[in-house]
Amino acid sequence: MIGDVTPDEARKVVQKWFGPWKARGPKPDLELPAISPNKPSATIIPDRTQLQDSVNLSQMIPINRFDPDYYSLQLGNHVLGGGFYATRLYHDLRQTTGYVYYVDVDMDALETRTVYSVSYACDPTNTVKAREMIQRDLATMQKEDVAPAELQQAKALLLRQIPLDESSQRRIAAGLLGRGQFGLPLNEPERAAKLYFGMTANQVRVAFAKWIRPDGFVQVVLGPASQYATGR
Repeated sequence: MIGDVTPDEARKVVQKWFGPWKARGPKPDLELPAISPNKPSATIIPDRTQLQDSVNLSQMIPINRFDPDYYSLQLGNHVLGGGFYATRLYHDLRQTTGYVYYVDVDMDALETRTVYSVSYACDPTNTVKAREMIQRDLATMQKEDVAPAELQQAKALLLRQIPLDESSQRRIAAGLLGRGQFGLPLNEPERAAKLYFGMTANQVRVAFAKWIRPDGFVQVVLGPASQYATGR
């Protein structure tokens, strides 16, 4: 509510119109069950109107939002992406080789399952080359500790995002409500900041080696139907 209104007045109006609402019947189970890691596969969705391929690489990883390795993987993701040209995937796939127009890495962690994904857009002739370079960079994350400068930059990106996520009343309220519904502590941003700040390169490498499968992605390509998308 925005305007010349006090919190008490706003509360009275909300209680008047929504207070009588009651839930009836048994509470449904809204949590998706845990599932096993996926098998790798590849699918092409032909679209002759497109001049480029839009590619999504996704895999299930057997952790949830409450796993301690969630934070190590998030920090590693900010080494790979999240900082445009300053991060590995953008440097390798766009700045150095020009394979892609954009590339993004994401991890969607829920109560029972987590999807790890990399998406990019490119000329059809570069679809396979870009995927191979992504797999190479992921494998490097598993074998070698990230450099101190990369680690510091990734921490700065994550820590800077925390106050930005609470830059308005709406976002503060949404964050508190979301954490309450999810079962996370209400001071989760402060807790996460301390974890990221104290994290080591070895923790990142161990988490990537344990959970990420560079050759375990489900690949979906939307674009001109072409032999390039599957490497045939």
